[in-house]
Amino acid sequence: MAQSSNRKRLQRFEGQGHLHELTFSCQGRRQLLRCEVSRKILSRHLTNACVSENFGLVAFVFMPEHVHLLVLPQLPQAKTGRLLARLKQPASKDIKELLLQNGSPLVDELTVEERSGKNCFRFWQAGAGFDRNIYSASALEASLNYIHMNPVTRRLCQKCTDWKWSSARYYLSGIIDPDLPPITHVESNWLNGFGEQYEAV
Repeated sequence: MAQSSNRKRLQRFEGQGHLHELTFSCQGRRQLLRCEVSRKILSRHLTNACVSENFGLVAFVFMPEHVHLLVLPQLPQAKTGRLLARLKQPASKDIKELLLQNGSPLVDELTVEERSGKNCFRFWQAGAGFDRNIYSASALEASLNYIHMNPVTRRLCQKCTDWKWSSARYYLSGIIDPDLPPITHVESNWLNGFGEQYEAV
């Protein structure tokens, strides 16, 4: 008997008030974000994307080969797909320009042939990546801890606040770093009276 008929369907909600945990990776899971300048480029475009697409950035971490974001749409028409496009495309373009200026062989290594026969520079792994809604206060806390502890788990640092490229220092030490995008706090009205998120109407 197929188990899928009894499996609860996963619902994802878009729009104002629906927290999303997003994860996306560099092409081939390569460690393309080891460069400080590339991280600054990504940070700048993340700030711009959140402003232009009406998202609050609740938490983030830039890892060497992937990125975790926790974002909160602030208008009903806000869409995570548009946010990611506004972030990833210009960041990829600027990083490519940086690589070209430095004569890096990565430009050729990351240039792939598409179905149309045209060549395309691909800094990011194809596809939308991972996207899940955060529905409760406990899930929010778990997501924040997971995002901030990523560098420690990977043994990139001993304490999460040692890792510059995340929101951990802001949450735990109150440090506002001009190299990093601004953080948005989740307001109390995000949750209903039972401590759970509900579908907006």
